[in-house]
Amino acid sequence: MPKLERDGEVFILHLEPDDENRFHPDFLDEVTAVYDEIEAESGPRALVTVGSGKFWSNGLDLEWVGAHGDQTNAYLERVQAMLARTLASPVVTVAAVNGHAFAAGAMWSLAHDFRVMRADRGYFCLPEVDMGLAFIPGMNDLLLARLAPHIAHEAMTTGRRYGGEQALAAHIVDAVAAEDEVLAKAVELARPLAVKATDTRARIKETMYTTALASLRATVQY
Repeated sequence: MPKLERDGEVFILHLEPDDENRFHPDFLDEVTAVYDEIEAESGPRALVTVGSGKFWSNGLDLEWVGAHGDQTNAYLERVQAMLARTLASPVVTVAAVNGHAFAAGAMWSLAHDFRVMRADRGYFCLPEVDMGLAFIPGMNDLLLARLAPHIAHEAMTTGRRYGGEQALAAHIVDAVAAEDEVLAKAVELARPLAVKATDTRARIKETMYTTALASLRATVQY
């Protein structure tokens, strides 16, 4: 189960240790509860999301989807709702990407305001083209909103794997760090921005990402 701790103004969401952190419905429930708790607070707030070990998040729980095919659209709507809530959050969010961020996991990292990625191990990757999966509109629009056009084209149509330094050069992430410094660097980035957690910031983001948010909040027909 993800664990939430607090370091002054910075909340730290620790994902499951040594786990792929796929978006099982229980995982979505837990993240939603964390967002509810943080947004109910007042005063300066920021959120850092970090995993441990080999993975940050591998995205959709395809095993669960395979066993619950009749619930696929509802499940994808829940995933997109989490992406939308992250993207539109009034609270400054930083993804401390300790390992692999693949597919919808990579998208979740992009929904955060900033990303700090481990420099020596782990990849950011959108492998859908190799999996025979087309991007649904909400996810497509999120990627187009958060990646430079030529990087979005490359990442989405080739499935390229970006290591930390490559992701930094492509402006996919904002900083890189050694394995044992990823979390500290993410907290360092988040802390001075905690005072920005205001309704005004939320309104700015709603306007900035109008198209992506509307797509992420729409009914899914997959």
